[in-house]
Amino acid sequence: MQTKIYTLILLLIGLNVAPLVAQDPVEILRKSEEVRRGTESAQAEMTMTIVRPSWKRSMSLKTWSKGEENALILVTAPARDKGMSTLKIERDVWNYMPSIGRTVKLSRSMMSQSWMGSDFTNNDLVQEVSVIYDYDHKILGEKEIEGRKCWIMELVPHADVAVVWGKVVIHIDQEDYLQMRSEFYDEDGYLVNVMQASDIKQMGGHTVATRLEMIPVEEDGHKTVMEYQSLKFDADIDPTFFSVQNMKRVR
Repeated sequence: MQTKIYTLILLLIGLNVAPLVAQDPVEILRKSEEVRRGTESAQAEMTMTIVRPSWKRSMSLKTWSKGEENALILVTAPARDKGMSTLKIERDVWNYMPSIGRTVKLSRSMMSQSWMGSDFTNNDLVQEVSVIYDYDHKILGEKEIEGRKCWIMELVPHADVAVVWGKVVIHIDQEDYLQMRSEFYDEDGYLVNVMQASDIKQMGGHTVATRLEMIPVEEDGHKTVMEYQSLKFDADIDPTFFSVQNMKRVR
């Protein structure tokens, strides 16, 4: 009888811990990145609105991405910024400024700078480093955000990788693998920016967050809002599309 009770206890313990053991943080993050980018490629049109206490301005953008290696962002409006673009190929990043006809390759130190005066850094938008391969990952716990149960994941960069943030904490929805909230900390462990996702909708055949707000925590009245107008996953994009030459002619 004691043996049967002991066996039953072991089974119950096993049932309780099995889901925790199955939670591989790297696999969770990989699925989340696939939801965000598509398994192969993605095309999008969106609006970026920069909000300040006394003013705000908006830009229209087109974006293309293929895997983790390639990304291109094009400004289509307003007229004064039209044609400006940012290109990523593997770990190299360039900005093109049509007003002076000049292409600038960004150094690693420039990846932490603001993109177009927004609260997003260059690295936030094109991810020069890989969140899968360049960080150590750990599940800290669980939390509910906007009615969605999320894993709380901590990402700490490898010592030999030059990155913008000292660590990133991401809240990933357990049902659809949406990145509902991301917290960006500096090297001293101070929280600098918070990115919040909302307006969950079906777009491009996927469940996605169509609104992202990047909020600097110590600057009252400052935020940048990204809103998707269209999103297409697994589009047929030729790898040669992502080239310095194409930055100047893409529309």
